[in-house]
Amino acid sequence: MSETLHASTDVLVIGGGPAACWSAIHAREAGAEVILVDKGYCGTSGATAPSGTGVWYVAPEAEARASAKAAREALGGHLADHYWMDRVLDQTYTNMNRLAVEGRYPFPADPVSGEPLRTGVQGPEYMRRMRAWLQRIGVRILDHSPALELLVDDAGSVRGAAGHQRQLDRDYRVTAGAVVLASGGCAFLSGALGTNVDTGDGALLAAEVGARFSGMEFSNAYAIVPKGSTITKTAYYGYATFFGEDGRVLEDAGSTRGRSVIARTLLREKVFAQLDRADATVQAQMRVGQPNFFLQFDRRGIDPFTQRFEIDLLAEGTVRGTGGIDVVDDDCATTVPGLYVAGDAATRERICGGFTGGGSHNAAWAMSSGSWAGAGAARHARTAPGGGQLTGAGRVGLRPSGSRTLTAAEVVTAAQAELLPFEKNYLRHGDRLRPALARLDELWTAAAHELGGATGGERIRARQAAAITAVGRLMYRSTLSRTETRGMSKRGDHPELDPAQHHHVLSGGLDAPWTATAAPRRSGSAVAS
Repeated sequence: MSETLHASTDVLVIGGGPAACWSAIHAREAGAEVILVDKGYCGTSGATAPSGTGVWYVAPEAEARASAKAAREALGGHLADHYWMDRVLDQTYTNMNRLAVEGRYPFPADPVSGEPLRTGVQGPEYMRRMRAWLQRIGVRILDHSPALELLVDDAGSVRGAAGHQRQLDRDYRVTAGAVVLASGGCAFLSGALGTNVDTGDGALLAAEVGARFSGMEFSNAYAIVPKGSTITKTAYYGYATFFGEDGRVLEDAGSTRGRSVIARTLLREKVFAQLDRADATVQAQMRVGQPNFFLQFDRRGIDPFTQRFEIDLLAEGTVRGTGGIDVVDDDCATTVPGLYVAGDAATRERICGGFTGGGSHNAAWAMSSGSWAGAGAARHARTAPGGGQLTGAGRVGLRPSGSRTLTAAEVVTAAQAELLPFEKNYLRHGDRLRPALARLDELWTAAAHELGGATGGERIRARQAAAITAVGRLMYRSTLSRTETRGMSKRGDHPELDPAQHHHVLSGGLDAPWTATAAPRRSGSAVAS
């Protein structure tokens, strides 16, 4: 390897998607020097970059805002907070307008009114413009540079991160006044589009320094895809009819309600879909809105509007779920001093409760939480004490207690066997969850002793494997502690909503994971009880 790169900055942003970019912009605008480290190439990596996405963009009109907030409140188990919803709607409205002007994003115009349409973005162009914006304002970007561990001082405050630059084959160590984790969620390397970098790295880093999580039971999103595909645009299946292997229509199967019918059927036979409920106008709009969705069919010679095609379900974990690192104030600070969180790495319960979907709320949360975390981190960096000895907090996958006899591939395969099958993680039942969690616990113990790598690439893969396992353990523990069905966490052994469990499930820990409960936030404050 080349000699280690040493750098210092006011704010270090870990990630390269929308949340990371908005964090860097607002930290820079608050007067901070900013370094951004991305696991991939900032502007092209992550779940947003490869496709179009809707945005929860609502004009500041009382009736429209009230309707927007009410739309998913029941779906989310009434765990969302109107205070946070209002904040996100306001910040998203501001940011989308800024994206048009300062970000130079070419929003289309309504053909009738001529007004710009700002309810969605095309991911490739959005992220290209965001990268250019960062470069214009002086953010230093280190591409292909995954963070491997956080650096903490003697008081336990986060003061930077260490990682590896893959293309240069050298380690780096960046000290900072504050760190923003905007590294995305965890999709367990399921193959869903754009999620190859979303392996829960930020969750592992946060857990190692003692951060608290919330809503990890709401992490079992599964998307409908054509068999063998990665394209997870489930919204289009709202126009589909679903069929069993013998050609019969699957009653009650659907993309928004009825996905469990598809999952149960897939356990015993193939399932097919046809987008036969889209008229000619809708078909044209769909092709314009998501061209990559149709590329796979065009290459196979399939007309999805007139022909049936086989489908499958892919896990999307916390990328489309709502659970993540808990936020404790309006700046999206975590329970650990110096550490802030944004986007899919953070819990989205504040605005979604226990249910969300693709784009929309997720996209709005990314740009809003990113804005607050970046500005908050910049303010913290101005008062953070300098100097002192910094220590790397990473352990599993980096510093095994025994010999390096367990490979990352072996750990990932074993973890996926418990986390990907929808009969375990989607069609949840305690009789299946408890054995799965026990096996993940055993895997974690083995990884702590035997998982590690000598080269930079091996260490990156080992840390991914450790992160996937860690996220799965927090997810299943939280699920088992919620003995009811609420939001997207549906329990076959507890199929009803229990009013006595109208609370958040908090969690944390690695070697000794824990769970607790907290009342829903309703006071106009982000601080948890």
